[in-house]
Amino acid sequence: MTYNEVIAKRILDLCNARGIAINKLASMSGVNQSTVDNIVRGVSRNPRIMTLHKIAYGLNMTVSEFLDFKEMNEMTFEEDSAEDDE
Repeated sequence: MTYNEVIAKRILDLCNARGIAINKLASMSGVNQSTVDNIVRGVSRNPRIMTLHKIAYGLNMTVSEFLDFKEMNEMTFEEDSAEDDE
C-alpha cells in the first residue's frame, strides 16, 4: 500500500467507525470537500500536514493520534520513493 492509500484508508475507516460521511468530515474540519475527496480518491498523492492536522482536529484527535495506526506504523517509504522521483 502506498502512503496516499494508507491515509485514504485511515480517513475512510475513521469516518465509518464514527458514522460520518466525507462531506460531513470536510465541514467538521474546515477543509474543502474537494480536498478531502481528492485525498480519499487518491488524486492528492501527498497531502500536507496542515490538511491532515485539520482533518484530525475535525475528528477530535491530535495529528499524532490520527497518524498512529498499524498500517502507517508499518509503512516503509522506500516503496514510494521511486514514484516521488518521477
